[in-house]
Amino acid sequence: MTEAPVDELPIGWEWACNDKLGEFINGAAFKPTDWSEEGVPIVRIQNLTNPEKPFNRTLREVDERFHLKNGDILVSWSATLDVFVWEGGEAYVNQHIFKVVPSEHLENRFIRYALKLSIQELLNSEHLHGTTMKHVNRKPFLAHPVPIPPLNEQKRIADKIDTLFTQLDKGERIVREVQKLLTRYRQSVLKSAVTGKLTADWRKEHGDDLKDGEAHLLQILDARRSGWSAKSKYKPPVEPDLGEFEIDIPSEWVWTSVDQILRAGLSNGRSVPDAEDEGFPVMRLTALKDGLIDILERKQGAWTAADAEPFLVEKGDILVSRGNGSKQLVGRGGLIAGEVDPVAYPDTMIRVPIDLEHLSPEWFVQVWNSPFMRAQIEKAAKTTAGIYKINQGDIRSFVVPLPSLQEQRQIASVVADEIAKTTDLERWCETELKRSSSLRQSILKDAFAGRLVPQDPNDEPASAILARIAADKASTKKSSRKASDEQIRLL
Repeated sequence: MTEAPVDELPIGWEWACNDKLGEFINGAAFKPTDWSEEGVPIVRIQNLTNPEKPFNRTLREVDERFHLKNGDILVSWSATLDVFVWEGGEAYVNQHIFKVVPSEHLENRFIRYALKLSIQELLNSEHLHGTTMKHVNRKPFLAHPVPIPPLNEQKRIADKIDTLFTQLDKGERIVREVQKLLTRYRQSVLKSAVTGKLTADWRKEHGDDLKDGEAHLLQILDARRSGWSAKSKYKPPVEPDLGEFEIDIPSEWVWTSVDQILRAGLSNGRSVPDAEDEGFPVMRLTALKDGLIDILERKQGAWTAADAEPFLVEKGDILVSRGNGSKQLVGRGGLIAGEVDPVAYPDTMIRVPIDLEHLSPEWFVQVWNSPFMRAQIEKAAKTTAGIYKINQGDIRSFVVPLPSLQEQRQIASVVADEIAKTTDLERWCETELKRSSSLRQSILKDAFAGRLVPQDPNDEPASAILARIAADKASTKKSSRKASDEQIRLL
């Protein structure tokens, strides 16, 4: 067991380790061949962190230990480290999740909060491992010390935490509703931009000065042919095929495919391992943020500047994600809006080199992230092993409603202004959620330091509880040994 902290505990409390809180059963290992469209849901970490995520299901029978029922405590110890209460009915627990069978001598809610405190402390300890996939090993997790109060105080603590957390839950729900409204508003603005409604009055005012859509597209196609033929054998672009995605657009606009408005071919980035010493920088997928590329989200790659040269990014580049575990995030696009120091893009992104002479990159990335384009991306996305992906052929075939360059710039400006109106409120939401999270941590710390509720000297001390838990474990161990000896005798 890890040594208990030296902090002085209230009278009647004792230090113990997580192992004393109950039995921790790691979930079953399911293979893709076990998955089915029917059967019992398999609870993965993503199903705990996002209830809207679809379940993998299975017709395979598994040991009773891996069965879930409502009220079961689950601890995800990899990727997302947290504690959950399962309320989704019959299901099986997947690996990387502990199913907790609580000790009958402790208050269940207290156990859940004690585990939350443990996770909170382990996240800031030497026991947290991994770079991209954080995890805590079983042994240090079970050995992590927690303070145990008398049983009656456990119930008082749990009641108080329930009350305080319920208040925080209500506040967080309100904040998240505001975030949803902001998202819907931004999507509404982008929808209006794609259909031409956003600039309808502007178009009436400037109609005589605008280039005809057909003429504009022909100019782009001529530039495409000229630029392409100078580099390699020219290939005619994919023609737009609207199908189910046709919408009403202004008569001054024209339909085009993404392929028609490219100045060069699409290109995937390159997979580069981390450099142990010196290397050349390459961005991470996390560089994609709200329609922009944050070039500071990078790592040192184990390659040279010469190796990286074909993958260097520059102002005006548009990069989209090739794959994501969420269908709603695959294909998200971002713009490199400013000048950049030398940095390359990774294999998790595709560069979409639009014709910057005749197209506004700000407008294009707004259109790209609009509901209209999302519908095309999500229909094209194919899933393999739980990862949704799009490819270059998909992107070339996507259709885009094309206004004149003047109107593109006007759209980009108006959209930016409208989105900016939501920025302060969005930041407030993020601040409030962080504040709520900090308050939860503070409440747990106070609770397990004996500062949240008063102590009662008449309560049975925790030492008596721990003695009963130890006796139960010894009895179980003795019974198991006796059963094993009996099996050997029969053989």
